[in-house]
Amino acid sequence: MIISVASGKGGTGKTTVATNMAVSLGSDVQILDCDVEEPNAHLFLNPIINEKETVFVPVPKIDDEKCTYCKKCAEICRFRAIAVLAETVLTFPGLCHSCGGCMEVCPEKAISETDRELGVIEKGRVNGLDFILGRLRVGEAMSPPLIRKVRSFVQPDKINIIDAPPGTSCPVIAAMKDTDFVLMVTEPTPFGLHDLKLGVEAVKLLGIPCGLVINRSNIGNNDVRGYAENENLPILMKIPFDRRIAEAYSRGKLIVTEMPEWKEKFIELYNSIDKLAKREKDK
Repeated sequence: MIISVASGKGGTGKTTVATNMAVSLGSDVQILDCDVEEPNAHLFLNPIINEKETVFVPVPKIDDEKCTYCKKCAEICRFRAIAVLAETVLTFPGLCHSCGGCMEVCPEKAISETDRELGVIEKGRVNGLDFILGRLRVGEAMSPPLIRKVRSFVQPDKINIIDAPPGTSCPVIAAMKDTDFVLMVTEPTPFGLHDLKLGVEAVKLLGIPCGLVINRSNIGNNDVRGYAENENLPILMKIPFDRRIAEAYSRGKLIVTEMPEWKEKFIELYNSIDKLAKREKDK
């Protein structure tokens, strides 16, 4: 089982839901923090990190002695990572998507690959829970390759909970694609509803079953509930705007440790996800 916890809008409580559900389910669980630009699941879980791995991506390196400046490499690159000006070839590693097209079309075989650091992967454990975190290098603009690397550590025999980045762009798609279920976390506000709609449309394109958690459910208005009803989007949990929850969050504590009665609710949340995912597979 692979569950991606997404939101559309940032700050709705993705990490709160992902971490509390993971801890509630026990030892046969792995949480993967794919919000690589600003990972924060570790702040609530406090895992013991026992392994770090630097992640690199290949980028082109030009051999000026072989290059004839034919411009074929620049023409094939849709990301404008290579430019040929007179007898000078400029490469822009930050724009390169590591597709290897430039190497394939170069008639002189003047292009090789060199490594560019993308970020780091941190692995650890806490109370039997496996923990994987991706941390993008400062100044790096392209996070999907690092997200895919984090996801490469998915363990098929465990429940894998992915804490996805906010938004609906490429990083979110990389975190949601090929999962068994997407759990959207939102809030009952106009901004929450606007970004929820974008997120749900992205999930529809991917063809993944989806459910909803409404955080701070007793504020705002009923528009999110109306939208969920119209879209046949099941509301699997409501988390109220509660001072005790807010205080626990501000101290970096989990709801299920500060308020043990919530543990069963998060277990019920997973059971609902499991039923919906299996129902979709059986269709």
